[in-house]
Amino acid sequence: MGERSARVVVRRALPTEPAVRGSASLFLTEAERQGVRAGRRMLHVGPEPAPDDVAAALRVERGTPVLARRKLLLADDVPVRIATSYLRLDLFDGTPLCAPGFMTPSLQAGIEALGHRFGRAEEMLVARPPSPAEARTLELDPAEWVVQILRAAYSAGDTPVHALLTVCAASRHVFPVTQVAGTDEF
Repeated sequence: MGERSARVVVRRALPTEPAVRGSASLFLTEAERQGVRAGRRMLHVGPEPAPDDVAAALRVERGTPVLARRKLLLADDVPVRIATSYLRLDLFDGTPLCAPGFMTPSLQAGIEALGHRFGRAEEMLVARPPSPAEARTLELDPAEWVVQILRAAYSAGDTPVHALLTVCAASRHVFPVTQVAGTDEF
């Protein structure tokens, strides 16, 4: 695990550049710009209980069933991220967002097609040890940690419509921080 994964490092920009955020796949676009061969596999689409942080972001009770759309992202065939989109079932149950597979042109376009215009988003980052399932899926060495990014997206009317929980293999990521306007003054 360690040798194979140590050679792969991808970038996850904070905040995400608008042109990348608006693309069909944030990860595929980022990887292409970095000269990395990107891959992705859908791992799960279906209802599951909302974890605590996701429940808070979506403003539902802990354990409330929400739609989960979980995928594994690979760089040069090395697993680097697990990304799970969580959506409120009271808003999206029975819609095309519940269908298995990847959404075209994008999940965000599917949300907007259902009448939810995006207004703002918040990102919360946490570094932590991986769960056993995350360590297996990301093929982590025993001492490796993950960086968890929870992006909560709200409609123009402040309704929480999407929570994206991304678990990144910390040793395989660099997180460049830039100003959206292009001027970096720190």
